[in-house]
Amino acid sequence: MIYRKKQFQLSPPQILAFGFILIIMTGTLLLMLPIASRNEPVSFIDALFTATSAACVTGLVVVDTATQFTMFGHIVIAILIQIGGLGFITMATLFALILKKRISLRERLVLQQALNQLSLEGIVRLIRKIIIYSFIIEGAGAFLLAVRWSFDMPLGQAIFFGIFHAISVFNNACFDLVGGFRSFTPYADDIVINLVSMVLIVLGGLGFIVLADFADYKKKRRLSLHTKVVLSVSACLILFGALVIFALEYNNPFTLRPLSPGVKVMASFFQSVTPRSAGASTLDIGHMTQASQFFLILLMFIGASPVSTGGGIKTTTFAILLGAMFAMIRGKRDVVLFRYRLSANRVYKAVTLTLMALFLVIVVSMVLAMTEPYPFLMILFEVTSAFATAGLTMGLTAELTPFGKVMIILTMFIGRLGPLTLAYALGSKLEKELYRHPEGHITIG
Repeated sequence: MIYRKKQFQLSPPQILAFGFILIIMTGTLLLMLPIASRNEPVSFIDALFTATSAACVTGLVVVDTATQFTMFGHIVIAILIQIGGLGFITMATLFALILKKRISLRERLVLQQALNQLSLEGIVRLIRKIIIYSFIIEGAGAFLLAVRWSFDMPLGQAIFFGIFHAISVFNNACFDLVGGFRSFTPYADDIVINLVSMVLIVLGGLGFIVLADFADYKKKRRLSLHTKVVLSVSACLILFGALVIFALEYNNPFTLRPLSPGVKVMASFFQSVTPRSAGASTLDIGHMTQASQFFLILLMFIGASPVSTGGGIKTTTFAILLGAMFAMIRGKRDVVLFRYRLSANRVYKAVTLTLMALFLVIVVSMVLAMTEPYPFLMILFEVTSAFATAGLTMGLTAELTPFGKVMIILTMFIGRLGPLTLAYALGSKLEKELYRHPEGHITIG
């Protein structure tokens, strides 16, 4: 009898996890090169932190991106952001399409996992749209930003600034070349940089499924349930967030109070948009009121939308949780959104993802509270920002201990990959249950 040795094959979640690790380690080695730094090369832990933050499109930095790295270092960071934002599987598919290589079934399964799609139908077509939309939006943003910065600096530098920040902002990473860990605070009253940045952040955070749905609207004459949910939740969060920040910071002498009425409104909207996984800031987060800082934590935790460049538990998950809550309060059996009933599996997945994310944030925050000598709100803010790949900080990032940096690195990686995907990558193959247990009853509330 002949026994065939079972071939070792990675599952789609494992391919995604190892792929991200490979990209991060490659970026780490490149950023450690002497050519990447202006003075002394960065240490391994700082290079790893920077590469992870860029590949996971987070934006948290332990060294000043503008002054520490050379143009070579900036280009490496921009490439990491682009790969991390679109996904390395998407970029690999791009090269395969350029070379006219056939996309195999296994590769399509990996794409399905990466894009969190329910079926394989149209998966390559969606990849093409993702690539086209990304480059068009980034190109338009780079042109507008370059024109604006051409009034402040030489044309060549302005073009590089425009390209770097368009990639960074659209992919919700928001690394910046302003310098001094200031983000976009020097441009709080600049209408061009504010509006272009907000549009790029919103388009990157809505998700490519929504953008594709808009592009096909003329032909289909209708929007999908996914798009309706994403648009409605995103609009409500942006409007409500701007109103809350405006009210809480109106008389704060370190944030909105010195600004003119129009700039106050613009800054409030910018700070409402950016926690949705972007990371740029036109106000000093560290000097905001504690109420505003905690509110930003909530916005970061919700994050952007599925199949986007952002993180968090996602707007659709938040919508399902609200729908389940209202269905229970009203005594309804089904969760209904826009007259569509959601399956129990969707609700279970939303609850599971939220609890896993909450558990991760709580555990990491508790651990860092024992190792980092800073207020707990500052630590919670940093951990939530890392999980949601938001990139906002109250000033803690550069002050972290080596252990604290490692914990934030792991949190950024899990946040970008997704807690569920990581669990599937580490767990054994799922098998269908052959039996069901008898129903039990537990008192709740």
